Amino acid sequence: MSNVSQQERTVRRQHTSLPAVAASSLAGTAVEWYDFFLYGTAAALVFNKLFFPSADPFVGTMLALGTFAAGFVARPLGAIVLGHLGDRHGRKSTLVASLLLMGIATALIAFIPPYASIGVAAPLILLLLRLVQGFALGGEWGGAVLLVSEYSDDSTKRAFWASWPNVGPPLGNLMAAGVLALLSAIMSPAEFLTWGWRIAFGLSALLVIIGLILRLYVQETPLFLASQAKADAEHAKQARLPLAELFRGNWKEILIAAGARMGENAGFYIYSLFLITYVTEILKLDRQTGLTAVMTGQGVAVVTIPLLAAFADRIGRKPIMIAASAATVVWGFAFFALLDTRQPVMITLAAVGGLLIFAAYSSVIGAFFSELFPTKVRYSGTSVAYNIASLIAGSLSPIIALALYQAFGSGQAIALYLVLMGAISIVSVSFAKETKDLKLSDLDAKTAQRALR
Repeated sequence: MSNVSQQERTVRRQHTSLPAVAASSLAGTAVEWYDFFLYGTAAALVFNKLFFPSADPFVGTMLALGTFAAGFVARPLGAIVLGHLGDRHGRKSTLVASLLLMGIATALIAFIPPYASIGVAAPLILLLLRLVQGFALGGEWGGAVLLVSEYSDDSTKRAFWASWPNVGPPLGNLMAAGVLALLSAIMSPAEFLTWGWRIAFGLSALLVIIGLILRLYVQETPLFLASQAKADAEHAKQARLPLAELFRGNWKEILIAAGARMGENAGFYIYSLFLITYVTEILKLDRQTGLTAVMTGQGVAVVTIPLLAAFADRIGRKPIMIAASAATVVWGFAFFALLDTRQPVMITLAAVGGLLIFAAYSSVIGAFFSELFPTKVRYSGTSVAYNIASLIAGSLSPIIALALYQAFGSGQAIALYLVLMGAISIVSVSFAKETKDLKLSDLDAKTAQRALR
């Protein structure tokens, strides 16, 4: 045990600042989600015209959103591979690798010639780079959350600190929408469609460099090093296949975590991505209207996530998760009613309301997931559960929403889909125990005792 204590003291001397750890984690997630959401926003505005030409605009949009969904297909694979590396070799090095992969793939998208120049090779190259993006993102969120959670073993503030990586998705989306909105505002539609959008993808290289500098500064988490040192001191075997051990011992936790995200993930992509498609392709309004609404909603989410997380450290994770899921059940009907007014203020209100629900989920989901799994499989567990939900709910929600509108001609049919997703989250969270008073190191001890029985 002395070896473990010395290891912990060494790490804490090297890096004791939780704000710095949180800032590093946030910077990385913001950059990666900027890249990921940039693709989604461009799919609704640009890729359907440049890479998937069709006489039917709905068909072109559906194909473009299909490549957006393909990124989600690669995410579980990234979660498995990067989660394995994170549990075996550490959180820090895995997070650096994921950031590099995402940045390279996004920057290369800026140089793909359109369909008119190279034919079918254009969408195929786009699809390949999208798959690389998805693979990289599959291991990003889990590692970023663990980096903060495992530094903040103080259970009284863990939700607050673990919420900062979750500010990354709305901040990244805000940056992506903001860059595209600025470029489209200062350029003619023809210039933006021809080359303006490529600038936004090229900026990824600069953002990745900034993220890497911050990420390389952070030391490995004390809890992971302590777990490794303890295994070495006791001559215990590390999990050679963390994924196998995860499914053998924590399959219930995977189902709870994945189910808990259904309302959050489906809702998020409808409130932020499908909103732009709905406003531009269905309501035939200017794309700036949709982009402004999403940017406003994302800005509100960035501010409210840590505030709600601090509240969750007082009242618990489950009350906020259940409240957000219940709001998902009812908000979809108001959301589309507001969009159908065609008034910019009402459209913005729809986005703000939806993304406030997302903020409530995001304020606790980092701590909620981290507290479900022991250290030796925590990276794999959080990443796999997170990305199963992303594949089932996030990837399909824009496509399902568009298909439902085509079938029924009303956004209220899409609202019923959100009812189903919110209900799944309510049921899943109800099976979880409240964990706000749990220390992650105590969870490791309980897991070890259970294994000896």
